[in-house]
Amino acid sequence: MRFAEEFRDGQLGRALAAELPALVEPGRTYKLMEVCGGHTHTIYRYGIEAMLPEGVELVHGPGCPVCVLPMGRVDDGIAIAQQPGVILACFGDMMRVPGSRGSLQEARSLGADVRMVYSPLDALRIARDNPDREVVFFALGFETTAPSTALTLMRARREAVPNFFCLCNHVLIEPPMRALLDAPGLEVDGFVGPGHVATVLGAEAFGFIPRDYRRPVVVSGFEPLDVLQSIKMLLAQLAGGRFELENQYRRVVSSDGNLRAREAMAEVFAPREEFEWRGLGTIARSALRISDEYAELDAERRFEVPGAQLADPRECQCGEVLRGEIKPWECRVFGTACTPERAIGACMVSPEGACAAYYSYGRHRPVAETA
Repeated sequence: MRFAEEFRDGQLGRALAAELPALVEPGRTYKLMEVCGGHTHTIYRYGIEAMLPEGVELVHGPGCPVCVLPMGRVDDGIAIAQQPGVILACFGDMMRVPGSRGSLQEARSLGADVRMVYSPLDALRIARDNPDREVVFFALGFETTAPSTALTLMRARREAVPNFFCLCNHVLIEPPMRALLDAPGLEVDGFVGPGHVATVLGAEAFGFIPRDYRRPVVVSGFEPLDVLQSIKMLLAQLAGGRFELENQYRRVVSSDGNLRAREAMAEVFAPREEFEWRGLGTIARSALRISDEYAELDAERRFEVPGAQLADPRECQCGEVLRGEIKPWECRVFGTACTPERAIGACMVSPEGACAAYYSYGRHRPVAETA
């Protein structure tokens, strides 16, 4: 496949990895956080962690939207799906995320009409095809997917589809990153920045990390050579005592991002006063709601939802994984009580979840032991 295989060349990867030890100070430890779950899967699918010099460790951040969604929001979706005459449409990775009352998939097995879609436009089509039913799209994601939801709501209004609604769970990337960086005891030396979010926001959106927190950040692509090059760029900054924003993903990401996408978001959404995050607690102005201008499309105004704040099961340590405090294999139920087939926590369910990545690619133990 052109423009993909070039970034998966094993010989080039080994050559790039061979340049890393020269950037590492003997005896020093380096902890780098990949924010996006897409990077996590690349790292373990292609064995990148095993190619790093001794002392360089990768930890995982809160960049998987399914993983950071609290149980209460899952319960809200289930409550709506169980209403008579309702069709709830959601992305596939939301189907098995556990709430306190089971999952959407389990709700479907009990009679709720829950349907998997690939885009919000699929949900709008379902609404047009079922004018006698109320159709709710369970919107989820960072600024990466929020524009497509915004454009769909604009289209629903333009086409006057009266039975289409949106349960908005879109979240923002900067507030949780600041919450993480403001937390006492954070031991992270640099960040592999999320390339997908940066296509919308622009690379400059992550300038606050070196400016306010004196940590380097490199906005990265998602192929193995992208990630290796981004790690090299971070280590080079640390070796030179620099704290800068760099853009490795220049073939896709510009400095200022996609203005039209952000304009659509600004028209349709407004910031929530606060939002609960799995593992990070409640963070002010960290998520989006449907704006008053589009209130007639807001499922939270159309239906009564529990709106409860619920703690994760005591045995689940997703929060610690999302804060980079532990690796997935250190969770007390990883690979035993919690597996992709029977997940306790969201990090094991989502295709972007760190636990799912570790489980899928055999990282049940530290790399040194696995080797």
